[in-house]
Amino acid sequence: MAFVDWLKRRLVVIAGLFTLAYLLLPNVVVTVFSFNDPKGRFNYEWQKFSTDAWTDPCGVADLCGSLSLSLQIAFWATLGATALGTAIAFALVRYRFRARGAVNSLIFLPMAMPEVVMAASLLTLFLNMGVQLGFWTILIAHIMFCLSFVVTAVKARVMSMDPRLEQAAQDLYAGPFQTFIRVTLPIAAPGIAAGALLAFALSFDDFIITNFNAGSTVTFPMFVWGSAQRGTPVQINVIGTAMFVLAVLFVLVSMLIGNRRTKQKA
Repeated sequence: MAFVDWLKRRLVVIAGLFTLAYLLLPNVVVTVFSFNDPKGRFNYEWQKFSTDAWTDPCGVADLCGSLSLSLQIAFWATLGATALGTAIAFALVRYRFRARGAVNSLIFLPMAMPEVVMAASLLTLFLNMGVQLGFWTILIAHIMFCLSFVVTAVKARVMSMDPRLEQAAQDLYAGPFQTFIRVTLPIAAPGIAAGALLAFALSFDDFIITNFNAGSTVTFPMFVWGSAQRGTPVQINVIGTAMFVLAVLFVLVSMLIGNRRTKQKA
């Protein structure tokens, strides 16, 4: 009975840990096989421990070039989507205008519809306009795809803001620009940062929209897909592991900074 009572009290925690382990299992497999030395072209069976891929991550032709291209597109797409999404979020929350409800509904369409629909629509648009497919068409497509996610994240933060803080700043003779920079923007910053991080991850990881609008340009997800047809080099696992570790470190550092600020305020 004692064990049953203990299990009931910790059932939610145990279920959460099992769920987390299930979600992290693919990352563990990728990390383990980044130290593999396969005999054939495919890195699907464990053969022998080796660090050769880690010492030469760019040993496969065009791998680092496609990775660099994906990072560039993700960076500029994040900037564009964050700037536009933040402005749209503030407009939807703070202002009343005609068709506001329709705009709110349209914002969620890219999140609700399958990616292939948006990909095909953008491809049709670019072809009808005579635009050459490549870097810029991918960037435009990624900004349009990520925009809804940024708007949703920032909008949730702006809706929770206390307008009395901005009113207090205005009562203390702060102008509109000062109020926005020193009061509004710092309060909305967590939502903006969350939207930016989400946009970066979505852009870097996207394959379907990119594949439709890339032309002859090859991003990292497209390189991985193409490699899977001919063979999977271990360097792909190395890049995936490095990206995962960097993301985890970023989250941990953010948590430490947040906890330190909370303790300082207390």
